[in-house]
Amino acid sequence: MRILRYLLIAPLFFVPATMLAAVGPDDLPEASKWYFHADFEEMRSSEAGKHLFGWLQEEVFEEVLEETGIDLEKETNQITAFATSGENVVVVIEGNISQETKDKVLAIAGVSGSLDKLGSGSKAYYFVGENGDQDGHSNIDIDSFDDGAYFSFVVKDKILVTATEADMEKMIANNGKHPGAKKSNGALFVLSAERSLMQAGVKAGDLGDELGWDSNILRNTEQAALIVADEKGKMAIEAQLRTTEKEMADSLASIVRGLISLQIFNNDLDPEFASLLQNTSVDTDGTALTIKIAMDPEAVMELIH
Repeated sequence: MRILRYLLIAPLFFVPATMLAAVGPDDLPEASKWYFHADFEEMRSSEAGKHLFGWLQEEVFEEVLEETGIDLEKETNQITAFATSGENVVVVIEGNISQETKDKVLAIAGVSGSLDKLGSGSKAYYFVGENGDQDGHSNIDIDSFDDGAYFSFVVKDKILVTATEADMEKMIANNGKHPGAKKSNGALFVLSAERSLMQAGVKAGDLGDELGWDSNILRNTEQAALIVADEKGKMAIEAQLRTTEKEMADSLASIVRGLISLQIFNNDLDPEFASLLQNTSVDTDGTALTIKIAMDPEAVMELIH
């Protein structure tokens, strides 16, 4: 299952596991609990994105190439994943997937676990679980794929990975999209930008229990979203919380503004970072709290190295 771990590395570096996912704004099933989207094609072609892509080359792609022979840098344009109802994860890798890469994925899956070919013809897919699976559960080192994973290459330029056979069959039947995708009240909201590099979101109702945090803020937060985008060569980072009450959004805004003010007057704070804080905007609109900052991409890279 090493290949599946690598296919998910890119999202892992940026957000907590409880927020993982990648989707286009219109592809979220109504019951999704979280999503994440990484657009490598946009990173390669935008000024700010090039810096982020360079970091991925050094920290992720080179290691994958060295250990598996798979060149994610050349063959991956986007990673798409989300959680369907029941916390079942769907991952879609999009790009110029070569036959050589497909052969390598099958070979790695075959030697790392028990590999079964399911379906037939144009609807063929595979299931891989760990060898020595005695009790129906494997030791795959990804929480969402503890019971094995299904994957398929039948949709052009995509690798589909799902936690359940039912989701795999739905994805294949709908050309790589989940049929439950639709807009409704309570559905996850998706932030937008002209040149989006990454975005993520989560329904926060169960987040406190999962993280073990007893937080009044989490109890009063319905959803949270994050987007990283190229904005005229700057790396714009925007976070938005949707709270249960307007008063909570206003209170959080006051807290954030207060913390920023305290840091700005900290004599030990790096002058460049203090300047960045001064340019951070904190706004509310009803129950929504939005925090946004546009940074020099090189400064962002220094922070995450």
